[in-house]
Amino acid sequence: MDKIIVTVLLIVAGVVASIALVNFVYPAISRSEGVIVGVTDAVNDRMQSQIKIIQVAKDGSDVHVWVKNVGTAEIGSIERSDVFFGPTDNFSRVVYGSSGPPYPYWNYQIEGGNDSWKPAVTIKVSIHMESAPSSGTYMVKMVIPNGISDERVFGVQ
Repeated sequence: MDKIIVTVLLIVAGVVASIALVNFVYPAISRSEGVIVGVTDAVNDRMQSQIKIIQVAKDGSDVHVWVKNVGTAEIGSIERSDVFFGPTDNFSRVVYGSSGPPYPYWNYQIEGGNDSWKPAVTIKVSIHMESAPSSGTYMVKMVIPNGISDERVFGVQ
């Protein structure tokens, strides 16, 4: 009789332990799966995103920068991008805005009548400054929201 009671107790303890283990392990696996999917999506987005600064021109107190989406993914939230501009030894981040002051600020226009920054579409980034940049060597860099960037050094006469 003692062997039967011990066997029943061991079976019950094994079932309870199995249920507890499943209740502990399954949520951990589910959370890990969500993290892995999120990281995979972020890496996929970075692999498909690529930009190229194709032209920079000074126009009075403005500097226009044409940036092409050379990747395979549409780039959204352009206004959340970072734009850096200034002399090569003293550049700084320029804030996004629709009008100044404070100067400098930048805004953009999607070229070619497009309504989004799809692959092979170019945007015109306009950096508005309080006064025209003086002669010298300047650097402009654009970083899109997922961290992909391109930069260009150019001269102003």
